Amino acid sequence: MTTVQPGGSGSGSMVRRILLGSQLRRLREAKGISREDAGYTIRASESKISRMELGRVSFKERDVTDLLSLYGVDDETERSALVNLVREANQAGWWHSFGDAMPNWFQTYVGLEEAAALIRTYQVQFIPGLLQTEEYARAIMLLNRPNLDSGEVDRRINVRTRRQKLLADGNGPRLWAVVDEAALRRPVGGPAVMKLQVQRLIDAAEMPNVVVQVMPFRFGGHAAESGAFTILRFPEQDLPDVVYLEQLTSALYLDKRDDVDQYIQVMERLSVDSLTPEGSVELLSALLKEM
Repeated sequence: MTTVQPGGSGSGSMVRRILLGSQLRRLREAKGISREDAGYTIRASESKISRMELGRVSFKERDVTDLLSLYGVDDETERSALVNLVREANQAGWWHSFGDAMPNWFQTYVGLEEAAALIRTYQVQFIPGLLQTEEYARAIMLLNRPNLDSGEVDRRINVRTRRQKLLADGNGPRLWAVVDEAALRRPVGGPAVMKLQVQRLIDAAEMPNVVVQVMPFRFGGHAAESGAFTILRFPEQDLPDVVYLEQLTSALYLDKRDDVDQYIQVMERLSVDSLTPEGSVELLSALLKEM
């Protein structure tokens, strides 16, 4: 019998959608049913079943109940739990009201971030979004798209501010951020903006659910030379870690065990090779005095 764990207060609709999709995939594979045959049952294509199992689309109760019947799930308790998961997975998150301020591929990340128990990130060029000041975030947005009108910039800033509340409300995820010294030395927005940003990192490092480490120039080459990445871990035991790789106009979400394990190994190497949290604050404080 499949066990469905709805999760705690940190669970979001995006995670529940992925969790439901993984449960349906396991049930289908246990019965040896192809995606094509499953799609025929609900009057859909094989690719639609694939997207459902990856949590990339919303679910209809009728489709799920038809698939459960096909997969031989007759236990009413189990069926009810999965149908309830459909309703929870289809609930709109707060970020959907900001759909005009962020692309669809980033809305997926915000949903995962909302539901994560632990976020580990390495950033080489910019300060992590969850630790950015408003002034720093505004400077980055105008660098990327200098023709954005002030109203759209404000909407994007509101999204970032709303995301940052995760760290302050006491019920959000833990954040472990490794920041390359290059991001600290790059004068985004000018000296005044960077001074506020570095102070923000020092303040964040004092939070009980935040760890900040700096990968210094003097270390030389390191395990994450391939670039920035983020690993999200969730409270649901059935849900695998997800690696997020952001590109200019899209993003990759990796959840295959082999891929994720490689990134976890790199993050662990970074955590060992970077300055300690205490040493990182010392470097940040020294940098602040130079500004």
